[in-house]
Amino acid sequence: MAAEEPVGMPPLSDGGADALAWLERMRAERPLWADERGVYHVFRYEDVQAVMSDPARFSSNIGRVMPGFDPEQVSANLASQDPPEHRLLRQLVSQAFTPRTVSGLRPRIAEITRELLAAVPGDEFDFVEHVASPLPVTVIAELLGVSPGDRAFFRSCADALLGTRAKAVSAAEHTRALAEANKALQEYLSAEARRRRADGSGGLIGALAAAELDGRRLTDVQVATFSGLLLTAGHLTITLLLGNTLLALRDAPEVEARLREDRSALPAALEESLRLRPPFHRVVRVSTQDVEIAGGVIPADRLVMASTLSANHDDRQFPDPRRFDVDRHPNRHLGFGHGIHFCLGGPLARAETEIALNLLFDEFTGIEVSGRPGLHDSLFYGPQQQTGCGRPAARARG
Repeated sequence: MAAEEPVGMPPLSDGGADALAWLERMRAERPLWADERGVYHVFRYEDVQAVMSDPARFSSNIGRVMPGFDPEQVSANLASQDPPEHRLLRQLVSQAFTPRTVSGLRPRIAEITRELLAAVPGDEFDFVEHVASPLPVTVIAELLGVSPGDRAFFRSCADALLGTRAKAVSAAEHTRALAEANKALQEYLSAEARRRRADGSGGLIGALAAAELDGRRLTDVQVATFSGLLLTAGHLTITLLLGNTLLALRDAPEVEARLREDRSALPAALEESLRLRPPFHRVVRVSTQDVEIAGGVIPADRLVMASTLSANHDDRQFPDPRRFDVDRHPNRHLGFGHGIHFCLGGPLARAETEIALNLLFDEFTGIEVSGRPGLHDSLFYGPQQQTGCGRPAARARG
């Protein structure tokens, strides 16, 4: 590494072994690195955490340095906001998206999961296609209050926004399809916000439209943008967390056996899954001033990539980091972010994943991930399709 300039992280689509080895070398030898585009990367746990903890020096509003972003969309997006506007938006959203709301969803999450498992086509099936993807979309649609007749449209938008380009589709066609899906979803959600504000109807969209703090309310654009963020980020986070946990159990069958015997260990297993395979493997910020970090200086107004995947595998923080250890304590992973942008939907993701895995263990006496899963090669880390979840054992009998 000292003799030649690093050329970038290897792809994650091969499973991540090469990427993890590259990140380990960067933590040791180049903890702060500027790539050929002038983007700065940080890799060590303490530095990644510092970037995520300091919105004054590392802004979430990447529109500051990247022209072409719609200012109205940026101002309405909770994930792109800095204090003090972020605090107001988050407090308004939190009035509607509460732990009590999530707790009340648990029976329905279990019911939906049972329906999905009952409909799988035999003992061997694609877990992402039949369970991990439709579960969060259905739950989020119901949480928002989307009418049953509109849910097919809702899921088609989610699939378009989160899917990857088919080989037969050009990059231009793929970009156009994404733009069309985003426009259709925003128009739908904005219309729903206006309607519910006018008639007082419910669901999370209605609750967001009615939320008020210090005399301020969310605009229709803000309601629609947050609802769309919940659909896309929430859907993908839960889909990846479910799929990644099965991949972790594939590599540690003794852990699966333990979890079947002691379901109380499932929450700790999910935290370890988030550490080992964070669904979003990096976060993007913009430096607002010259910043000294990781033994170097990041100039002002530069894009900064903070690798949560690298931080979660930093042996300075996590001994034996590649081991799937459900007894790891403390486990201060960054899989759901850190600081003011810590994932608002984390409790929902944990609830859905824990319920789904419990029912999966109940339904099948054995779980085997067969073949080589198709993995994302992007900002996302985890299975995309054809995870090849083989179930050679007979279904469990009550």
